[in-house]
Amino acid sequence: MSAPLPRLRLAVALDGAGWHPAAWREPNARPEDLLKPGYWAGLVQEAETGLLDFVTIEDSLSIQTDAPFGTEDDDRTDRVRGLLDAVLIASRIAPLTRHIGIVPTVVVTHTEPFHLSKAIATLDYVSRGRAGVRVQVAPRPRDAALFGRREFPDISYADLRSPAGEGLIREAFAEAADYVEVLRRLWDSWEDDAEIRDVATGRFVDRDKIHYIDFEGLHFDVKGPSITPRPPQGQPVVAALAHRDRPFELVGTSADVGFVTPRTPADIASITAEIRAAQDAAGRGEETVHVFGDIVVVLDETEQGAQDRLTRLNEAAGAAYESDALIFAGTPAGLADLLATWHAAGLSGFRLRPAVLPDDLRRITQKLVPELQRRGLFHDAYAGTTLRGALGLPRPISRYATTEGTPA
Repeated sequence: MSAPLPRLRLAVALDGAGWHPAAWREPNARPEDLLKPGYWAGLVQEAETGLLDFVTIEDSLSIQTDAPFGTEDDDRTDRVRGLLDAVLIASRIAPLTRHIGIVPTVVVTHTEPFHLSKAIATLDYVSRGRAGVRVQVAPRPRDAALFGRREFPDISYADLRSPAGEGLIREAFAEAADYVEVLRRLWDSWEDDAEIRDVATGRFVDRDKIHYIDFEGLHFDVKGPSITPRPPQGQPVVAALAHRDRPFELVGTSADVGFVTPRTPADIASITAEIRAAQDAAGRGEETVHVFGDIVVVLDETEQGAQDRLTRLNEAAGAAYESDALIFAGTPAGLADLLATWHAAGLSGFRLRPAVLPDDLRRITQKLVPELQRRGLFHDAYAGTTLRGALGLPRPISRYATTEGTPA
């Protein structure tokens, strides 16, 4: 008899009024509150009542658009436009929660790893060890124009498979890999016991336990050390969204969690094989790298009710909603069936994208989670006190330390 599968892990991706472009027009939506901290705190607290492992918070550098590539934003006025900084949202709401992990999205293409390292380290302190970061690339002309420091070619989505597009993707993700390496080295640059705080001797720190990282790569030259002591988790959780070969490689070589967008169990087998091969090639074969499936969810008590909701949303938007991820419209029990099948196919967890907030988030926490618990597929209480602990990830030893590490 084969051993039972470990319980699956569950996260939600929070984006404005929800992932469907017409979500803000729904009766229970709160478009007037999207820029208020109480709105975001309420969503994360609801996710915590459902015992979800973590939330991610979407972000971008340029204004939201239905045309992700090109030099110009679209001129639509029937979409949510304008958003808050995800890291600052996370820092604001972290003290209002106790268990759930908080993972803001950060565009790494135009930002500096030194600045982000201390921002996420600070979030780890504010959250008492529940911080992570989702790294995202943005090699687009309009994003670059906001900074004026570099240029990118104007390549359409259809041209991403061309030689020029392949080169653009390869370079962007190579830079992201360097970026994550700098983050991790800066988080390690203070040993865990570098702070002495000995009033009697007048020594606040042991200077021998604060290290230069001396990183020299193709994209960054960073001497270090960080100005922030080592985070409570040692290294906060690093996540990335991946749709194809080079992003899969980034997940395998650099991340703790990868979000992927399969449509079938066969897709899952192919994707996980690529990520595991990248792990092995990077010497990380013995490490845990979680692979989560992304799914947009429209939930209702009945299958027809969910389909009717999706139809109403599409009519309000003026077109059928399309997504990089599978769009599931059905009941919580039907979604539980899908998650069980995909979990058995090799995914360790799922990041659900609620089509409408707060409606679909509440159906996840109040309907889906109890169904998964009834089937023995999801936990009944939080395990561990940190995000790494909740995900079964050990607390890593600082690469510059000579002493043993400690459990997460």
